[in-house]
This record gives sequence, structure tokens and C-alpha cells, in this order.
Amino acid sequence: MKKLYANYIDSFSGLSKEIWWLALITLINRAGTMVIPFLSIYLTDDLDISIGNVGWIMTCFGLGSLIGTWVGGKLTDVIGYYKIMVFSLLATGFLFIGLQYLTTFKTLCLGIFLTMCVADMFRPASFVAMSAYSKPENKTRSVTLIRLAINLGFSAGPAIGGLIITHLNYSGLFWVDGITCILATLVLFIVLNPKKAKIQDEIKSENPQSVYKDKPFLIFFMAMVLFAIVFFQYFSAMPIYYRETHHLSELQVGLILGANGLFIFLFEMPLIKWLEKTQNTKIGLILFGCFLTGLSLIVLNITSWSGILIVGMFLMTVGEMIAFPFANGFALDRAKKGNQGEYMAMYAMAFSVGSIFGHNTGLHLIEGLGFNNTWYIMTALAMLGVLLLFILKMKMKKNN
Repeated sequence: MKKLYANYIDSFSGLSKEIWWLALITLINRAGTMVIPFLSIYLTDDLDISIGNVGWIMTCFGLGSLIGTWVGGKLTDVIGYYKIMVFSLLATGFLFIGLQYLTTFKTLCLGIFLTMCVADMFRPASFVAMSAYSKPENKTRSVTLIRLAINLGFSAGPAIGGLIITHLNYSGLFWVDGITCILATLVLFIVLNPKKAKIQDEIKSENPQSVYKDKPFLIFFMAMVLFAIVFFQYFSAMPIYYRETHHLSELQVGLILGANGLFIFLFEMPLIKWLEKTQNTKIGLILFGCFLTGLSLIVLNITSWSGILIVGMFLMTVGEMIAFPFANGFALDRAKKGNQGEYMAMYAMAFSVGSIFGHNTGLHLIEGLGFNNTWYIMTALAMLGVLLLFILKMKMKKNN
């Protein structure tokens, strides 16, 4: 037991203090995103918006994310990651607070679009910051630490969110979201000011290659879009499935989603350190993670027993644990060829595109074909992503 504990602690060794600060800022920020898993339930139950219209609102969520990520990447290459991170966090705090006062379909579409435009400017900037604050050999583990912070916040967020809804109302969620963003800005301003923070790996390409001419990266981008479409079902369609098919309360939904983050917090870093020592390629590991995520949906059609929800969540969690860190690592490696902001924006945009099509498609499929057929279709998309990653793996093996 003592050796196991020592190995767990050792998996965190060698990371810079700036990475730890960035992880803390991410934790504070993500702990306040408790409104997002409950957004589809809030819109249907509290505001009486149809599932189809919720799909369009979630499309605005994805469009805002896409545009914000692209703008954030461009501005990061021009004025630097620090200024973009400060602006994005602070402005997002006030926008989240304001969302609770929007109650019509049109105003919600506009409000969520603007909020995500500003919020996701943070993503490419934070990727570049993480790369700058991390030594080359520690980048995948640095990504994993940031993900641990995200998932620790996400594990606490839904559980706390469920309690707030149960004892107060949805309005409290928007206030907490906004306040935590503002608190994260204050921490960022104090500890990661450029005058204090130490750069570990500053990469500047003399003749940067355009990301749009990098064919292996474009195949990777398409595979990540498909992976994201499937993965995002857990943030819009799945809470409704838990509620309507298995009759779970908001608190129970929050606990299941929270278990995902807690499991990742406990096991992802040791798993990643172990996988880094194996002979597997990054693309091979991403492929396996994508396969498990697709499998997590198809198993839900096996039985009506509610315990299958835990099995599905477990498969998705392991798939996520493997796919995301190595996908981030692959993107960071390729980003050395060109402008880092542009590359990391493109990587983040894959998930924005996935959000645009994933939420809307999933919800409309549920409305028209039911949950079971939706899970079949989403699993097929995951397998198409697996096929693209296999093609990419063979292409890179041939090039090498």
C-alpha cells in the first residue's frame, strides 16, 4: 500500500509550479461550471422549452465555442496567452451571472452564444500557456494534471449543483458559475503575471507551417470531431435519458456525473504515466479511448436495468482518460511546426464543431427515433472516428 501511494505521488513529480498554479485556476473555474450538465434539464423543466429547441440552443452553445476558440487562437499569437486568459475569465463571470435573466428562446440563443464566444477564448490561450510552463518531456503529464483539475472541479460541481437545485433553485447555479470565474481571474492575475511566471519551453517557428496544410493533423481533426459528437451526448442527451428512462433525480444525475470526475482524479495520472512507458503510439491510444467511448453508449441498449448506467459511465470514463491526454499531447507536438495558437485553436475547434452537431443531432434523434436508436447511431460515429485514427496511424507509420 505504501509503495502504491509512493508511485502515485511520484507520477506528479517534476512539474513546474506554474503548471500547478494553472491547475488551481482551472479547478476554481471548472468547479463553477455546474450549470452546464443541468442546462438541458433547466431549459426543459424550468423554462418549458421543447427538446428540439433545446437542441438549437445547444447549437448556439457550440457555435459560440467555435468562434470564440478561433478568435482566441488568433489573438493568442498576436498579443499573448496571459491577456486573453484574464479577459476571458473575467468577462465570462459577468456573462454567466446575466444568463439567469434570459427566459425566452431567442434571448437564450443569443446569450449562450455570446457567453461561449468569450468563455472559449480561454481554451487555446491556456493550451499555449501550459506548453510554455512545461518542459518538453512533461507535456503529456502536464495536460493530465490540468485535466485532473477539470475533473475534480467537475466531480464536485454537479454534486454541489444537484444540492443547490434541491434546496434552492437554478438561479444559484448561475451566480456560483459567475463568481468562480471572477475568483479564478484574481488568482491568475496574482500568480501567473508575466513578471513572475517562469517560461520552461518557449517555441517559436521561423517558418511556421499553416495548420490547414498539415494533412495528418486534418485527419486527426476530423476524428476528434466525431469523438466529440459522441462524447458530448453525456452533457445534453444523457441527463435527459437518466431522467426520462431511468427516472433519476437531479441529485442522482449529479452524483453519477460527479463519479466520472472523481474516478479520473484518482486514477488518470498513474494510468498515463504507465501508458507513456509502453510501446503504444499516441494515435493508437487515442483510437482505443475512442472505441471505449462508443462502446459506453451501445451497452445501454442491452438491458433496462439501471445499473447499466454505471457500466456505461465507467467505459466512457476510461475511454476519456486515455483519449484526451494523448490527443492533447499529439496536438502540442504538431503545433511545433507552426503558430501554436493557431494549432491549439484548431484542436479545440474540433470539440466546438462536435458541440454544434453533437448536442443538436443527439436531441433531435432522441425526439424522432428514441434513445435506443440514438445510441446505435452515435456508436457508429465513434467507430468511424476509430477508422480515421487507424488510417492516420498507418499514414504516420509509413512517413516515419
